[in-house]
Amino acid sequence: MKIEFKPLTETTWPDFETLFGPGGACGGCWCMTWRLKSSVFEKLKGSGNKKAMRNLVKKKEQIGLIAYIKKQPVGWCAVAPRDKFIRLEKSRVLKKIDDEPVWSITCFFILKEYRRMGLSSELLKGVIKFCIKKKVKILEGYPTVPYTAEVPAAFAWTGIPSAFEKAGFEEAARRSRSRPIMRYYL
Repeated sequence: MKIEFKPLTETTWPDFETLFGPGGACGGCWCMTWRLKSSVFEKLKGSGNKKAMRNLVKKKEQIGLIAYIKKQPVGWCAVAPRDKFIRLEKSRVLKKIDDEPVWSITCFFILKEYRRMGLSSELLKGVIKFCIKKKVKILEGYPTVPYTAEVPAAFAWTGIPSAFEKAGFEEAARRSRSRPIMRYYL
């Protein structure tokens, strides 16, 4: 399966809207969960989060990559400098390991019919190539350790460790049984 990757920009915004659908992917998130304080995120849920994301795109901020198969948007991976994700900065479990500049991978969204096909690992490989061009030195992800073989999609939005491992990431820290911090050094 040939996969193409494109960053989220003004040009690819319609594809992002198509991929996320009218519900904004997962409960009106529009991939703003990590970027806003919890209270603000809840207040903006749905159309407010969509508008906030659209404003970031208009400002040409780095947000993430869209995966395409046969020109159809089928997957998403959020990646940006860690300091863009307010909730990471405030998390006890996912707090900084060190003072190195890091780009964070916070979220995945894959169309239902393309799940469980290895697309998360392929997205991560696309992110690595993209970040090499951006001269990023360290990529970090925060997957959730699955508690059963059949992980509900709602719990896999940060990815699972095996997808990161297949893409070459290694565990760098763990402050919680279910949330490793995984790194890839470019």
